[in-house]
Amino acid sequence: MKLSHFEFELPEELLAKYPAEHRDESRLMVLNRKEGTIEHKMFKDVINYFDEGDVMMLNNTKVFPARMYGNKEKTGARIEVFLLRELNSENRLWDVLVDPARKIRIGNKLFFGDDDSLVAEVIDNTTSRGRTLRFLFDGSYEEFRAKLLELGETPLPKEIEREVEASDEERYQTIFAKHEGAVAAPTAGLHFSKHLLKRLEIKGVDFAEMTLHVGLGTFSSVEVEDLSKHKMDSEQIIIPEASANIINKAKTEKRRVCAVGTTVMRTVESSVSSNQELKAYEGWTNKFIFPPYDFSIANAMITNFHTPKSTLLMQAAAFGGYDFIMEAYKVAVKEGYKFSTYGDAMLII
Repeated sequence: MKLSHFEFELPEELLAKYPAEHRDESRLMVLNRKEGTIEHKMFKDVINYFDEGDVMMLNNTKVFPARMYGNKEKTGARIEVFLLRELNSENRLWDVLVDPARKIRIGNKLFFGDDDSLVAEVIDNTTSRGRTLRFLFDGSYEEFRAKLLELGETPLPKEIEREVEASDEERYQTIFAKHEGAVAAPTAGLHFSKHLLKRLEIKGVDFAEMTLHVGLGTFSSVEVEDLSKHKMDSEQIIIPEASANIINKAKTEKRRVCAVGTTVMRTVESSVSSNQELKAYEGWTNKFIFPPYDFSIANAMITNFHTPKSTLLMQAAAFGGYDFIMEAYKVAVKEGYKFSTYGDAMLII
C-alpha cells in the first residue's frame, strides 16, 4: 500500500472544532465487515452491539497540559514550547518542540509566567523543531510539577484552529483517564460518558484497562510513499496482568473483544504470544499498522474519522478492509460526519 492510497477530499467544515454537547451523543457509523453494511446511529447506541462477557479495551492515559508559552531572553520574543517527555526528573530535563524553532539555539534561556517564575535553558538540538530543555527551578520536584501544570494549557491539536477554552480541560480527557503522560487524548475514548459506562457494566460488559502514553508521533505526517519505510516514534505502554487475563478469557470464549481506539490496538498488537494470546507488558512500542495486517487480539474496534494520509486512517483500513473503509469515508463526507479529535465515531464489527 502506498501513501497516495489514503488521500481523499475532506471539506474543511467537517473538521470538528468542538465536541458534541454530550459525550455519548456524537454520531456513530457502524460497519459490519461480514455483511458489508453501514448503519447510522448515535454513540450511546454502541451498547446494542455488546453482550455479557464481551470486553472493551480502554486506554487510561491522562493528558497533561503540555503546551506552554515563554519569552526569549533579551528579545522577549514569544515562543511556544510543547513538552513531549521528561528525560530526567532530578535534573529537570525535558524533550520539547519549540515554535518558531529558528530563533531557539543552544544556550538560549526562556522565561515562563508573568513573573518569570520558571526559567529554562536550551541544552541540545534534537530535530529541526526538537530541543532539550533544562528547567531551572529552586523548589521541590512536586512544586516544579505543580508549576508546569499551572503554566501549561490543554494541548489541543493545531488543526482545531481556535484558542483553548475552559471546557477543553475536561472534554479533551477521557472520563477513565488515570495515569498522566499523554500529550494528546486517545480520542475514541472521549465518546464514553459515565452513564454509558455504567449501562455497559450493568449489561455485563467487562473493561480491560491499559496505558499508551500518546506522543506526537501518533499524529506525525507520513512523508514517504512506500509505507514500509515510515518509522513511528516510540510510545510507552503498560498492559497489566489482570487486563491480559480478562482479554484472553474472552478470546477463549469467542466473545467480542473491542479495541477502543487506535492506541489500544497498537498496544495489544505489540505484545502477542506465539499462541496468539495477549501478554502483560511494560515498555515501549513503535508499532505501525497498515494494510495488509493480521490482527491477533481484537475482533471489533471503535475509532474516530481520521484525516487524509494519517497513520490512524491506515490502521482503520487494515482492520476494516481498505475498500470498505474508503467507501465508508465517502459516505461520511456525504452525510456530514465530523472528523478528527472532537469528531464522530465509527464502530467496526
